[in-house]
Amino acid sequence: MRAVRGGWVLARHELRLMVSLVLWLARRTHGVGGGTTPFGYARGQGAIMFGFAFVCVVETVVLSVLLLDWPTVHAVVLFLDVYTVVFVVALHAAGVVRPHVLDPDSGTLRIRRAVHVDLRIPLERIASVRRELRMSHERADGELNVEVGSQTTVTLELTEPVTHVAFFGRRREVRVVRFHADEPDALVRALTTGRRADRAQGPAPYPGG
Repeated sequence: MRAVRGGWVLARHELRLMVSLVLWLARRTHGVGGGTTPFGYARGQGAIMFGFAFVCVVETVVLSVLLLDWPTVHAVVLFLDVYTVVFVVALHAAGVVRPHVLDPDSGTLRIRRAVHVDLRIPLERIASVRRELRMSHERADGELNVEVGSQTTVTLELTEPVTHVAFFGRRREVRVVRFHADEPDALVRALTTGRRADRAQGPAPYPGG
């Protein structure tokens, strides 16, 4: 049963990557609508990802030449190599088309990393937000590190925990969230303004009052 579930998770993951690649080619984004503000995070990984893709392309060409005398093996290896290149590019595309999203209307901040992390945090639960560059992270209870290029640039401390659902469905409560943003200062300012506006509005009126 676990194997079937794991296979379904992986298949869904690759499908979402391919959808992200299509969105990237079409210059569209996912989950960004009117009234929301996107904040990118993929800039820091772009050079690494395309460097890796270039290495894969070189490997594909070399193996293609070396295996010309074995047609069957050549076809299989060529398919796998080309798919690997597409996979790497799609992984970067997912980071570009799925940015962090600040939505003042719903009062939430959506923190994402490609198709692997998608965490919604109510603005009212943010106790503090600050720019904090970290290059190393240790796993700790109640903390979530959403790293890009092995670094995070923004730290959130929450008044109440939120539930993070991991890649294979494991759930855990977190009260400290560190993540990367290409423009951390702008994100911190926007969050500070959004929290003030959210508090100024106060609680929603009782429907029957």
